[in-house]
Amino acid sequence: MNKCAIVVSEELPTGLAANAASVLAVTLGHRVDVLVGADVKDANGVTHPGVISIPLPILKAPRDQVAAMVQSAAADEELFFVSFSALAQSCRTYEEYTDKMATTATADLDSVGIGLHGPQKRVNRLVGSLPLLR
Repeated sequence: MNKCAIVVSEELPTGLAANAASVLAVTLGHRVDVLVGADVKDANGVTHPGVISIPLPILKAPRDQVAAMVQSAAADEELFFVSFSALAQSCRTYEEYTDKMATTATADLDSVGIGLHGPQKRVNRLVGSLPLLR
């Protein structure tokens, strides 16, 4: 059984934490085929777009722990992960983001969030008992 989770830095203000979680969720939904369910019809026959088909907890952790999770996920071939950096969050356009990324080493990226998908035990090993973002 697979699991999905998003972890954002607890140091982020509410708006930036929500932004990080939403960007990670969109990317996970785009890259992991099984996450978004089929469209559904209501009792009136109106079709509604599919939503995520498994739970997606939004958790929080200290920024250094988020960075450590990125490193661990990168080393685990069974996990799909997407990292979201402070650099990405500071950009106003995708062009600005791609330009800055082209000149920034991986080690210099300050991760403020991570989205994870993979075997439940593997994801649980990383997110363990982290609290929900509230």
